[in-house]
Amino acid sequence: MAFTMFGRSIHKIGVIGSGNIGPDIALHFSQNLYVYGVPVVIVDIIQAALEAGSKKAESKMAKAAEKGIFKKEVADAIFKNMLFTTDYGKIADADFVIEAAFEREDVKHKIFDQCQSTCPGSAIFASNSSHMEPEVIFQKMNDKSRCLVIHYFYPAERNILVEIVPGKDTDPTLIEYLMKLYEFIGKAPIKVKSRYGYAVDPIFEGLFEATALTVEKGLATVKQADAIVQKALGMGVGPFTAHNLAGGNPITQHGLNEMHTKIMPWYQSPKILDDQVKSGKPWETAGKGEKVEFTPETYEAVSSRVIGAYFGMICEIVGSGISNIGDLELAMDVGLVLNTPFAMMNKMGVKKALELVEAYAKENPGFKVDDLLKKQAASGQPWKIPVVFREDKGEVAIVKIRRPKVLNALNGEVFEQLREIVLDIQKDPKIKGAILTGFGTRAFVSGADIGMLAAQKTPEEAEAFCLKSMAVLNLIENLGKPVVCAMNGLAFGGGNEMAMACTARIATKGQKVFVSQPEPRLGIIPGNGGTQRLPRLIGMERAWVMLRNANPISSTQAKEFGLIQEEVEGDLMAKAIEWVHNIIEKKVQPPAIPKGPIPIPSKLPEVDIGHLSRKIDSLLQRAALEGAKMTLEEGLKLEAKLFGECLLTEDMKIGIENFLKNGAKVNAQFVHR
Repeated sequence: MAFTMFGRSIHKIGVIGSGNIGPDIALHFSQNLYVYGVPVVIVDIIQAALEAGSKKAESKMAKAAEKGIFKKEVADAIFKNMLFTTDYGKIADADFVIEAAFEREDVKHKIFDQCQSTCPGSAIFASNSSHMEPEVIFQKMNDKSRCLVIHYFYPAERNILVEIVPGKDTDPTLIEYLMKLYEFIGKAPIKVKSRYGYAVDPIFEGLFEATALTVEKGLATVKQADAIVQKALGMGVGPFTAHNLAGGNPITQHGLNEMHTKIMPWYQSPKILDDQVKSGKPWETAGKGEKVEFTPETYEAVSSRVIGAYFGMICEIVGSGISNIGDLELAMDVGLVLNTPFAMMNKMGVKKALELVEAYAKENPGFKVDDLLKKQAASGQPWKIPVVFREDKGEVAIVKIRRPKVLNALNGEVFEQLREIVLDIQKDPKIKGAILTGFGTRAFVSGADIGMLAAQKTPEEAEAFCLKSMAVLNLIENLGKPVVCAMNGLAFGGGNEMAMACTARIATKGQKVFVSQPEPRLGIIPGNGGTQRLPRLIGMERAWVMLRNANPISSTQAKEFGLIQEEVEGDLMAKAIEWVHNIIEKKVQPPAIPKGPIPIPSKLPEVDIGHLSRKIDSLLQRAALEGAKMTLEEGLKLEAKLFGECLLTEDMKIGIENFLKNGAKVNAQFVHR
């Protein structure tokens, strides 16, 4: 068996190194590819490392089964799909080999020399190096076009970030393939140009250095500085604690000293790190539940310096051209799990951010203040942080919403960026059609950002909010060029409403929980056309039930209802491009949404709304029934007005507060007022 998609087949994966991260990399591959019959082989020359790696993987899958993440039989199958061995011959037929061994040039050269002599001529060779340039790692390889760095982050089976770092000779089609593959198997890949440390480790290690320097200068103790930086940057744990957990002192020491000459002179291992590496002891950080005391002055002294260093390092990386604002913002959010830098700068003001960086540079010789930051501060404008991306494939524009942490939920920034991109597509004579999709495989769009809904204060404000976002969907609907929605995962609320504004919809096959209008569970009605477009697309009887009981339907049901045109097994994007071309060439003609009134059956189905608000249900019924008698344009305006009226109810407040406090699994206790 094999995993065949995106123009390549993978029959076997090899992971070399059963140390800290190799077994986790292997586990992630097995979790995602075992169903395709793709075995994962972990090779190491040390039997004890293999035994420890196997034990760790087995334990992780047992815990996942206990927590209900996987059924026990699935967890067992995932683990049994992994082979731990000292025999390199077991990966001689691997199509994809990832090295996760020591961070030493000679070790990596030896490993890949052996691989190229035994593995197939088409095999992909990747290193999970955290620092070394691909040109250094693969300098002795005969065919460098198949070689690159793929840098994972701890813990590799759960942390979704990976850096894809090609060398100067890496085949561009391979890079594109790996970006698609990693997104498909649940990662958030970012492409980074080759430079020592890539895009993320200079930040991780630089934040440690900046924090350590505050201790060296006597501004705080290790324990205080660790707690202060954790709080100031919204980190799960502070920099010293992180290094204790990962055993990262020697790696950071070496990395900082290399960055001293390869990035900027400020990077250098602090004396307290050198001393700690010599002693081999962990840092003295807070124990579990221990509260660390510090004065406001100490907090300000430490946090202002570390934040200044953070902003400066980030801007140097973007200014160098090895990464970009959108990818770095994503990397800090999902990879290092800390407050994102460009959003932080926008919140405090870019001019203030520049002042922090300049103050830090003045105090720390060799620290660079990048021109990029100076220009942005001088412009008086906030940073533009992209969350909607456009990529052109011939005459088809692919538009992707990327907010993986919130399953691509819609907020004001998404709507504004989408509006700008759609207008550009409309004016672009080279583009004949478009595809709208979401990042990853879990969700096309999970709905509207709840915080955005909660921010509406008056009925008039809420009505205007709806009309503004509706205008973007109307723009998509009336683009004059076909727009195919490639529904790569669930589409709830605003996600389904956005999809319905497209010319046609196709979806990944086999989604048991696919489409829903869950708004009544929040104490609101749909506000982006759900009560108007859904009845016009699938008929009032079916829409009546979906809208009122707020339950999801499967992708199979969506196809049966006519909500989507096709369920796709395989490459969804390739099929979407085919659909765009077929619509342009008039080979297919998806049903258009009627713009005028639609008939209302004399008898509609009885609907059990259970615990849902009867007050909100009455507004929803009005929107659907009265809107059906109007034109689509008039019906949308009615829906926006009635959405605003939800703010006059007690149940909207109850529903929103319940969701923010308890999530989607706890029913709100509506009072029907």
